[in-house]
Amino acid sequence: MLRGLTTVTFFADDVAAAGSWYAGLLGVEPYFVRPVAGTPAYVEFRIGDYQHELGIADSRFAVGGRPSDGEGGGAVVYWHVDEVQAAFERLLSLGATVHEKPVERGPGFVTASVVDPFGNVLGVMHNRHYLDVLASAGR
Repeated sequence: MLRGLTTVTFFADDVAAAGSWYAGLLGVEPYFVRPVAGTPAYVEFRIGDYQHELGIADSRFAVGGRPSDGEGGGAVVYWHVDEVQAAFERLLSLGATVHEKPVERGPGFVTASVVDPFGNVLGVMHNRHYLDVLASAGR
């Protein structure tokens, strides 16, 4: 039924600012930008070993609204990183705030999450199974 991650969509009141922040974090510009009335309403990046899509949409398109308490909300999607502590510290240095400090979940599994400057929860994880799948695919 679920065959793989296609697109993760975050929301922001200022898509241009969020797109710039994520471009700085990821080291790439969005490959797709959809303007509405001259400003971006949606930007999308392709990132990682499998070119997964990270989209940022204007908050006005968020079904059911967004959390308003400033703590971030929604599901936590974890992106594999080689060094969780280093990724966590970099995110904080770029203006994200702590959602959950790094936690070892078991041998080969460490997670952490932050709230980006736009209210989205961004998770990072070292996941040995991800590396096993990557190696079996010859990557």
